[in-house]
Amino acid sequence: MMSKMESSGGMERHYKVYIAMLFVQVIYAGMALFSKAAIAKGINPFVFVVYRQAFATLVLAPFAFFLERNKDCSLSYMLICKIFLISLCGITLSLNLYYVAINYTTATFAAATTNTIPVITFLMALFLRLESVNLRKLHGTAKVLGTIFGVSGALVFAFVKGPSIKFIKWDSTTQNQNSESSSIFQNHSVGEWIKGSLIMLSANTAWCLWLVLQAPIVKQYPAKLRFISLQCFFSCMQSAIWAVVVERNALAWKLEWGLPILSVAYCGIVVNGITYWLQVWAIEKKGPVFTAMFTPLALIITAIFSTFIWKETLYWGSVGGGALLVGGLYSVLWGKNKEETERLRKIQNADTNVLMECVTQH
Repeated sequence: MMSKMESSGGMERHYKVYIAMLFVQVIYAGMALFSKAAIAKGINPFVFVVYRQAFATLVLAPFAFFLERNKDCSLSYMLICKIFLISLCGITLSLNLYYVAINYTTATFAAATTNTIPVITFLMALFLRLESVNLRKLHGTAKVLGTIFGVSGALVFAFVKGPSIKFIKWDSTTQNQNSESSSIFQNHSVGEWIKGSLIMLSANTAWCLWLVLQAPIVKQYPAKLRFISLQCFFSCMQSAIWAVVVERNALAWKLEWGLPILSVAYCGIVVNGITYWLQVWAIEKKGPVFTAMFTPLALIITAIFSTFIWKETLYWGSVGGGALLVGGLYSVLWGKNKEETERLRKIQNADTNVLMECVTQH
């Protein structure tokens, strides 16, 4: 009876990580919509990042102080330097480079390239020996093929149109506006496109490095709220220096009421406060590759929201790409689940053998 209850509790904890990661991608979809709307209203993207990090720090700091004041976690000089560097790499550089790259490419391309994050994270984790792949085993092959299918599906989703879906077909004026706004090379030269692509790849690589480095550092500093608060604080300072250098106009720092301040509050409080904490927690439980594999879902969720909010046309090519993407994600998660089950079985067998040896000796 006890074992059944323990098993039930284990399954519940197991599914909590999946639900948390789906919730994170819904929040990221909202971030894309709010960011797009705020920047369209005229707020400077680099100033937007500064205010976003400032809001996150001001809201998270009191919670971190009161909820984790009993946790005995000391901050050494070396640990502070590590947190400062991962904040610079994973938050400051990835966010600011993302906005630089968008100036040279398009939002469609930017959304598609973020789906290289699972592959880059997977390769980084392999290189740092945080992830293992045994191609002789079915679960190892499933992880590799799932990663390839997932990224392929994301690219198909972004770039392959096909016929429009008739039952959510909007008026011709809206469709013409959407087709003009979604042109891949709109108003950009080949040189700008190449530059933007390289910068976007750098932004994604910086974010992948952030995902990979969370696990070893959170082991040294397990107070997760304080950990995230420090990262937001450091990123706020770093982003402020970046924004001052790039944007010299003092009027750009004016934050208007309404949608701009709502967008900053959402991205700072909800995105930084909730999703960063959930991702650090998921990385601790399942590893960086598991967390990164959910990234493409934000593209699908954003497209669904955009279809109904902005009346953007949805195409059958996108549906096919989405199906391929979800199939790839399921393949990776299935592989990791089988791998985890096999690892636990080996540990259990080893413990049983040790116990049997002890009984035999006595």
